[in-house]
Amino acid sequence: MFAIAIAAVIAAMILALVRAFAGPSLYDRVLAGNSFGTKTVLLIGLMGFITGRPDFLDIALLYALINFTATLAILRFFSYRTPKGAPAEPTGGKGA
Repeated sequence: MFAIAIAAVIAAMILALVRAFAGPSLYDRVLAGNSFGTKTVLLIGLMGFITGRPDFLDIALLYALINFTATLAILRFFSYRTPKGAPAEPTGGKGA
């Protein structure tokens, strides 16, 4: 039963990688990366349950926090980046 669950998670991870490499926009790629990270957390949890090592759940929770923080950081970085050739925003206050 758990072998089927692991195979399904790995298949979903492969599909997420395909979307990450073929995604037409940046947000598709970021979402696929986040989905891949979430499925990695599921895989770590399943492996910990199968092997009888509950400390894998601590590792899975830490990986989930890192995945969430990295996704937010990537989206924040790309939301403030100016496109090539676009004029830079003025840094002064109102009326400047």
